[in-house]
Amino acid sequence: MIVVNIESIPGTRVVSVKGLVQGNTVRAKHVGKDIAAGLKNIVGGELKGYTELLVESRQEAVARMIEQAQALGANAIVNVRFATSSITAGASELYAYGTAVVLAKVDDEALA
Repeated sequence: MIVVNIESIPGTRVVSVKGLVQGNTVRAKHVGKDIAAGLKNIVGGELKGYTELLVESRQEAVARMIEQAQALGANAIVNVRFATSSITAGASELYAYGTAVVLAKVDDEALA
């Protein structure tokens, strides 16, 4: 599955558009990470616990988006975007979305 945040891929053409695909996850902060983050706010620096949480959330949301595109018969997702929102105190959503398409090489029938 090709996943890009641009509208087209050089050397390919869109054969068909399968539609909007999306994936999301809602994650809550861990109390231990909150305490460590509070201490880090005093001295400054990266909040590694939150960075790891964001990386895991992004990977899960993208995996769910890819599953949806595969179910539609797509071989690529173009124009991918990410959004976040606060759901409740201590919990946030990461949302990934894009357009599922079937791509073909410019001179071939289907992209391998």
